[in-house]
Amino acid sequence: MASRAYNIPNLLTYGRILAVPLIVLCFFLEGKLAISNTARWVALWIFIIASLTDFLDGYLARIWNQTSNIGRMLDPIADKLLVASILLLVAADQTIAGWSIWAAITILCREILVSGLREYLAALKVSVPVTRIAKWKTTVQLVAIAFLLAGPAGDEIFPYTTKTGIALLWIAALLTIYTGYDYFRAGLKHIVDDEE
Repeated sequence: MASRAYNIPNLLTYGRILAVPLIVLCFFLEGKLAISNTARWVALWIFIIASLTDFLDGYLARIWNQTSNIGRMLDPIADKLLVASILLLVAADQTIAGWSIWAAITILCREILVSGLREYLAALKVSVPVTRIAKWKTTVQLVAIAFLLAGPAGDEIFPYTTKTGIALLWIAALLTIYTGYDYFRAGLKHIVDDEE
C-alpha cells in the first residue's frame, strides 16, 4: 500500500498540490498581495509544469499499471485546488474584474457541484466517465489561466495577453455550464431511481 502511495504518478499529483502554495507565494512575495512581473513569470512556469503533471500522472498510471485509490482521489482534488486558487488570486489582484468575475464564479461553482455529484454517485457505485468535451473544457480553462497568470507582464510582450485570457475564461465558463449540465443529466437518473 505504501509503495503505491509513493509511485511516480502519485508523486506527480503531490507535486501539483505543492505547486499551489508556491504560486500563492509568488503573489505575496512583498508581504502583501502585489505581484511583480518576474514573480508572474515564475508563477506561470510553476503552473505550466503543474499542468503537465496533470496529463502525465494519469498517462503513466495507465501505461505502468500503477493506478491507486489515493491517486484516483487526489488527482481531481489537485486539479481543483490549482484552478480555484489561481482564479481567486487573479480576481484579488484585479487581473480579472467586473463581469469577468462571473466566468470564474461559474467555473468554481461547477467544480464544487460536480465534485458533490461524483461523491454521491460513487457511494452508489456509479461511475460518470469524463467526456471528450469535458477534456476540451479543462484544456481551454488551463490555457486561459496561463494567459491570466502572465497578465500585465504578458501584456508588455503581447498587448492582448490579459484580454485573450479573459476571452478564453468565458469560453471555458460556457463549456463548464454545458459539461456540468451533461454530468447532472447523467447523474439525475440515478438520483431519481434511488428516490423511488
